[in-house]
Amino acid sequence: MDVIDINPRKNGRPMGQLPPGLFRKIGLGAAAVAVLLIAYSCFYTVQEQERAAILTFGKYTGETRAGLHFKWPYPIQQVVKVPAELTQQITIGYHQNGETITPVEEEAMMITGDENIVSADAVVQWKISNIRDYLYNVDHPEQFLRNAASASIRSVIGSEKLDYAITDGKTDIQDKVRTKLIELQDIYQTGIQILDIKFQDIEPPGGQVEEAFREVTNAREEKNTKINNAAKYENERIPKARGEAQALLEKAEADKKSRILNAQGDVAKFNAIYEQYKASPDVTQSRLILETLEKILPNARIILSDSSGDTVKYLPLNELLPGAKPSSPPPSASNQGTQGGVSP
Repeated sequence: MDVIDINPRKNGRPMGQLPPGLFRKIGLGAAAVAVLLIAYSCFYTVQEQERAAILTFGKYTGETRAGLHFKWPYPIQQVVKVPAELTQQITIGYHQNGETITPVEEEAMMITGDENIVSADAVVQWKISNIRDYLYNVDHPEQFLRNAASASIRSVIGSEKLDYAITDGKTDIQDKVRTKLIELQDIYQTGIQILDIKFQDIEPPGGQVEEAFREVTNAREEKNTKINNAAKYENERIPKARGEAQALLEKAEADKKSRILNAQGDVAKFNAIYEQYKASPDVTQSRLILETLEKILPNARIILSDSSGDTVKYLPLNELLPGAKPSSPPPSASNQGTQGGVSP
């Protein structure tokens, strides 16, 4: 038989009545959770590539670098983290997603100073240099940077001729665009530092125009190659020719000095002979004759004779010569007669 308890009280209190002190316990629990959340929100971490701006009641009051830091809970203070230590880049003229490259013709197409169309693709590398300016002076800093880069490129290319822009002027145009872009960041105080800008391509639109300019570029490169080869040959030949010319000049100078010295020696010798000749003309004349005969007839035997008497007087030169053998007296004048001469 079932027993039904119809007593409206249970455990000494009416049915449906909450235990005493329950709301107080719930309130204490909620307060504890709130305290934990507030305490947790007072600490924040800044990564290596980041810097954090501290806003006190919405006003910029400072910044912190990498590490664990304390702040007052919101709404007293809040933290805005930006990748200020990270080098970033934007592309002009195309978008790149991984390995997929999508051209953006409205950014790439530009008009040159000689009213031709050119396609220019560039990469701009930048960093955040001033957090306060970056957060407060420009609403959308990256979009501003993109617009400023595009305007700088159009301004510089618009002042150059197409032929110069697609050939030798690429580096010069890069430098001018970088300078103009830095000036814009300084004027508007964006807090952005421009590290570098590099053009990927500066070329005319596709089709026959591109092919024609490619042929012009190839011809110019071939011209430059030949000029460089000619300059190389010139640099090799000119020093060599100068060396040869200098050697010839030095040899000619040496020959000149040698001939002058020889001539001076001959003059001195002639003057010495002349002085002796003036002192004894006959002796000097005879000596010169004998020396001349020795040069003309080096192997001849010379006999001098006259007809002043019955016998021939002679000068035995043959016996006086080195290595000469004694010879017999000459034949008498009666047999030979008066003679004089040179016998070989």
